[in-house]
Amino acid sequence: MNWSVANRRDVDFLLYEVLGAEDLLMRERFADHDRQSLDSALDLAFSISRDILFPNARKADAEEPYLEGDQVKVSPTAKAGVNAVVEAGFIAASGDFEDGGMQLPMVVTQACLGLVKGADPATVAYAMLTRAAANMLKAHASKEQQAKYMASMLEGRFFGTMCLSEPDVGSSLGDIKSSAVPHGDGSYRLRGNKMWISGADQDISENIIHLVLAKLPDAPAGARGLSLFIVPKWHVRDDGSLGERNDVRVVGLNHKLGYRATSNCALNFGESGNCIAYLVGKPHMGLAYMFHMMNEARVGVGTGSTMAGYAGYGEALRYAKERVQGRPLGAEPGSAPVPIINHPDVKRMLLQQKSYVEGGLALCLFGAFLIDEAATQEDQEQRETKEQILDVLTPIIKSWPAEYCLEANKLAMQVHGGYGYTRDFIVEKLYRDNRLNPIHEGTTWVQAQDFLGRKVRMAGGNPFHMLLDSIRCEIAAHEQLPQTSSAADALRTVLDQATDVIAEMAALQDAGKTEAALMNATNLLFAFGHIVIAWLWLWQSRVATAALEKSDVSDERNFYQGKLAAARYFFEFEMPQVSALLCPVAGGSTVSVEVTGDQL
Repeated sequence: MNWSVANRRDVDFLLYEVLGAEDLLMRERFADHDRQSLDSALDLAFSISRDILFPNARKADAEEPYLEGDQVKVSPTAKAGVNAVVEAGFIAASGDFEDGGMQLPMVVTQACLGLVKGADPATVAYAMLTRAAANMLKAHASKEQQAKYMASMLEGRFFGTMCLSEPDVGSSLGDIKSSAVPHGDGSYRLRGNKMWISGADQDISENIIHLVLAKLPDAPAGARGLSLFIVPKWHVRDDGSLGERNDVRVVGLNHKLGYRATSNCALNFGESGNCIAYLVGKPHMGLAYMFHMMNEARVGVGTGSTMAGYAGYGEALRYAKERVQGRPLGAEPGSAPVPIINHPDVKRMLLQQKSYVEGGLALCLFGAFLIDEAATQEDQEQRETKEQILDVLTPIIKSWPAEYCLEANKLAMQVHGGYGYTRDFIVEKLYRDNRLNPIHEGTTWVQAQDFLGRKVRMAGGNPFHMLLDSIRCEIAAHEQLPQTSSAADALRTVLDQATDVIAEMAALQDAGKTEAALMNATNLLFAFGHIVIAWLWLWQSRVATAALEKSDVSDERNFYQGKLAAARYFFEFEMPQVSALLCPVAGGSTVSVEVTGDQL
């Protein structure tokens, strides 16, 4: 094999043959780029991933951050990885030229970020959080705040965090107790405790800019009362130099199953009553502003989950080709052992991984492509349409890879046999890292409620129905393709089933029966996620089939035939699960509601 972390041929296939990313270069925003500059960015991401991040990942995992006084110390190995990503300019890759960015299409940027995340998600998390925080400031902060904080964040001099949850709050953000009071000079005094804050302290960057949710004295109850504040670790003077230390302190480190190179902290704000904070935008709009960062982070979690699964698949494929063990079914006992890739169940596990990770990558890149489509539309209505379709897909982009590409990591360990469960091979680390993603940026249940409770009904259901139209259009394109027409028919059947169930759940919500509508939302999220992935596999199959008719190069034909095999696997093994997932939703199963705590 000539690839690590991901298959470059697959990335190019999705970007250029499926999504048509080169067509974006005809638009004004990307007119300074050409195919060569896009490929150069990808080359750099592959190089950093292959030569720096992936080889050092296990060492960075073993050298966890530690607390020295109230300062978190990060290992030199992790610092080297972070610095490589920063120096490559990936924090600002899709940012405006005027902000020091490369103004790359988001779909190419997301591919680059996915590669470095797949190589070592924990090391690069510091930079990725900073990127999301800077983009949120770009969207909602004042010009003065952007000049003071955002520019240094995009350069990688300052890093950023998002401080939402608290020790007893979890995902129930309406119960946040952190408070901020006006000080009379335009600043605020913030007090409270935050928990599970990734990158909340480190000794890599010059400064840390915390984005903190808190409530003003006149705040409405619940999540509607949250405001967003900038809290720098070190105060920043008007000339950009650092001033005194702010009143924010690390009081403990959380030691997680994975992402061990990323510091994860409990923070106290205002222990001495002098935590100076600055309001972003309007009062009580904090959660809406933070969702800008959270939604970007959710797409990032999906991409990171996909690429952790992809890296595991690559390792399993390499191992299966090299590991000699056992004999073909029916072979004579004394015959020579063969590489395990010859065994049908090993090939099944590899096909399952391939169908998940290459399907997941198509999903994440399609989401990024929608961002480019929205950003370059001159027509306001078209722009909003693309944004809304992405809104509908965001819970799926976050959750489906986090669940199913994690399954790919489990299968990668199994392909390695007993060795896969040891630290001799990196697949166990990839599994541990990916195991965190179902809870990152909102649990799967939170995403399911968002999808069924809000996203399918937003704007009168129009964005959801436009997504359905795209899926049905792809189905229609396969009616005359003998290789995939039966798969298209199968997708049509389950799509109709799912839309009927979603309509029933929407009617229950309209009738005020929220619990009945949403109690089995997770099942529906998984079912519709499979439908979206099946759509993307049909799309890839159509492109691969057309390419096969024109290609006589052995490697290229193997690549395209591999695409068709993975698609076939997904339809034959995975799609039958959709109807089963929908059954308890359609049937209104109440067992999860009716069972009591004493019965469990």
